[in-house]
Amino acid sequence: MERGHVLSFRLKMKASEEKKGSNIVLALDQVPGEPKMLLSKSLEILEKVHLYICAVKINRHLVLPLGLFRGVDKIVEKALSLGLPTIMDCKINDIGYTNRVIAENYFKAGFDAVIANPFVGWAEGLQPVFELSKEMDRGVILLVYMSHKASCEGYGQRVQDPRTGEVKPQYTVFAEKALAWEADGAVVGATYPDKIKEVYAILKDVVPIYSPGVGVQGGDLRAAVENGARYLIVGRSITLTDKPEEAARTIRDAAMGGS
Repeated sequence: MERGHVLSFRLKMKASEEKKGSNIVLALDQVPGEPKMLLSKSLEILEKVHLYICAVKINRHLVLPLGLFRGVDKIVEKALSLGLPTIMDCKINDIGYTNRVIAENYFKAGFDAVIANPFVGWAEGLQPVFELSKEMDRGVILLVYMSHKASCEGYGQRVQDPRTGEVKPQYTVFAEKALAWEADGAVVGATYPDKIKEVYAILKDVVPIYSPGVGVQGGDLRAAVENGARYLIVGRSITLTDKPEEAARTIRDAAMGGS
């Protein structure tokens, strides 16, 4: 998908947030209906809810059955026409050469940003992804603490900082990397508002926090926002309802302090 020069990802997110009056990122992952209707149903949901969201996140739920080109790229193109930034939740987590190829394909398909796992480190890890993102005016969001129950087994383990020798939680190390690497966002699950608060104390408003897990996973959107989340990632509570536009509007209003 050919595109002209675009705003940096952070600026694009801020502009969309202000224009839409929303901090909700739609996780357009699980979509109801027959597999053969997956693309049309995804486009239909997007059309219905676009007024109440500020961005779209896509995971492998759509990429695997539809394919990246001549499939998911149509959803990305639709989001672009509606003024919505797009995020690919690919959780990049391999060696540098492979990571760059992964990111390049998603960027060529039109995605504005990718999510990556800082466990692989910088040199010969995520450095090529960050360099590519700068070349193509795209963004990189880092996983800092996920939203599921077993997050503590990886992101919550205590580790020794190789630079200082200090023992600290893994997620605080990742938050520090988000700052040092100039990431465009940090993912911290809404199911752990205490972790959001700790990470926000490190990131302040320099790196915005994206919080998944609102709704079906039990995350409280007000607690997430009050503890420092900038954007809320919401999926099944919108996509699996009979009236996704009403669900999106209700969640948007609650997140923004409305009725």
